[in-house]
Amino acid sequence: MKILTKPKKKVQINVTSLIDVMFILLIFFMVTSTFLEQPGMKLELPEAKSASIEKIEKMVVYIDADQQVYFNDKPVALDRLKDQLSSALKRSQKSTLVLRADEHVPHGLVVHVMDIAKEVGVKRLVVATRPAAAGASR
Repeated sequence: MKILTKPKKKVQINVTSLIDVMFILLIFFMVTSTFLEQPGMKLELPEAKSASIEKIEKMVVYIDADQQVYFNDKPVALDRLKDQLSSALKRSQKSTLVLRADEHVPHGLVVHVMDIAKEVGVKRLVVATRPAAAGASR
């Protein structure tokens, strides 16, 4: 008696459809990803050799060359800045404030804004600068 055995088929996984799905996912994530862009207005920041890149926080005070003060891209009078900061500080988990002042703003105004921030209870004050060009000195 002769027993016939069928040869075992090799199991193969068709990867063509898997590759198609991976490309579609890659395209989806590339299209839907967001790119970090610094919001705000155009300022000429002073240079600092020890400048480091900091993550932009939700509490940002801008002072432009015309000495206009902005809090989170909204113009605010200097006498109302304290109220705005204190209400924002109550809502925020972090007590960090980023101060971005044009390099032509008088030093006294910048110090006054820093003083207001400390009065309100800001624990960490970051003064924004731009890195100095290599070999450049003033």
